[in-house]
Amino acid sequence: MIRLAYVFERFPSFTQTFCVREIEQLERLGVWPLIFSIRDTRDEAIQHFPKALMDRVHFLPQRDELIKQVRDWKDEKGLPRAAALVLRHWGERGDKARVYEAAYMAKIIADLPAAERPQHVHSHFAGVGARTCWWLRKFSGVSYSFTAHANDIFCKPEDETVPFPSLFEEAALIVTVSDYSANQLRERFPSAASRVRRVYNGMDLAPFTEARAKANRFQSQGGILSVGRLIEKKGYADLITACGLLRDQEVSFYCRIVGEGPLEAELKAQIESLGLEDNVELAGPKDIAEIRKLMAERTQVFALACATEHDGGKDNLPTVLMEAMAAALPCISTRLAGVPEMVLDGLTGLLCSERKPEALARHLYALLNDPSQCDKFGRAGLEHATRTFSRDVTGTQLLTAFADLEGFWKSLTVRQFRRRAPKAHGKSFNLERFMSGR
Repeated sequence: MIRLAYVFERFPSFTQTFCVREIEQLERLGVWPLIFSIRDTRDEAIQHFPKALMDRVHFLPQRDELIKQVRDWKDEKGLPRAAALVLRHWGERGDKARVYEAAYMAKIIADLPAAERPQHVHSHFAGVGARTCWWLRKFSGVSYSFTAHANDIFCKPEDETVPFPSLFEEAALIVTVSDYSANQLRERFPSAASRVRRVYNGMDLAPFTEARAKANRFQSQGGILSVGRLIEKKGYADLITACGLLRDQEVSFYCRIVGEGPLEAELKAQIESLGLEDNVELAGPKDIAEIRKLMAERTQVFALACATEHDGGKDNLPTVLMEAMAAALPCISTRLAGVPEMVLDGLTGLLCSERKPEALARHLYALLNDPSQCDKFGRAGLEHATRTFSRDVTGTQLLTAFADLEGFWKSLTVRQFRRRAPKAHGKSFNLERFMSGR
């Protein structure tokens, strides 16, 4: 097994618990990667991570301190030659922070005993972390990979100082979290198609299944739950409209929308304009224990009306759907991105087209009036989640993908992918040629 490092923009972070789950599962499987976090998360308001995990993270210094340290190393000729030359020739180009971050990590890695130096680095999202890994390969010769999620590939790249296609063309492995996004990436980047691997985000299902098993379900009848940020891609305006249609059909229900976000005032006004104050609640943010309790005791149907945003942003594999299935809840959602790989239409729940509140209302009506069908879908959803999304399954798949890199490097002869830092000579150094690999 090759020696691994992870480069996160933020780690650990409450908003990206799937990253924590991934590291913890690798550790359960006997792999202990070196962990870098570009941002320091030790002052985040919500901390529910093991201290031992936090203690393992190498947090990069704050911006000014980082720049000073890298420049000091440069003056002392302690940086890899390529890093020093890139910094010298970078000028006013954007995204220079990624160069400093990669130079800093390259120095840390170079100072490790040879047997402990990582041979491969992995990041999450085709953004800050992946671009830093791209530079780290240039400076240290390590190979890199990243996990592509949703808006990082569905929306226009936030920065193209490192050409976006180069992230894919030079990666030894591209992981993504659904078959939908895997197929899309293979079409967009055909030269990298053979290196795209689908690995679902995994989770620990047990807390949700145990909460459901212990729950008193007396108050679940008529309960609709949705969880997520109050943003366009969650489709809450459509869900509220659907609830208005349910109310007009004299269906007994109560819909809780858990989360906070920029659309709160707009959604509250919609609820008031439709006269739904007695049926729909913006419940605000809640911690995971409260959400588990709501799923277990107060919910008959879980709904998430995923929609495509004006800029192309959309959910790919919403974790809350996994959590709902782990709680044996029937799910109603939309045919968007990886959602149909989670909610199997007619088997674990019901799907409709996005931005179709009338169809959403019909699905809600059907399930709220058929508890036995809810139970059937719920049991099938739990079985699907256990078979497909449990951390044991996905962790093994990811570890296999990393392990396969050993054979990849032994058999591949293409110069572009050799695990070796490109040569950099001071007098003849050309930044554009260096970046392009020529």
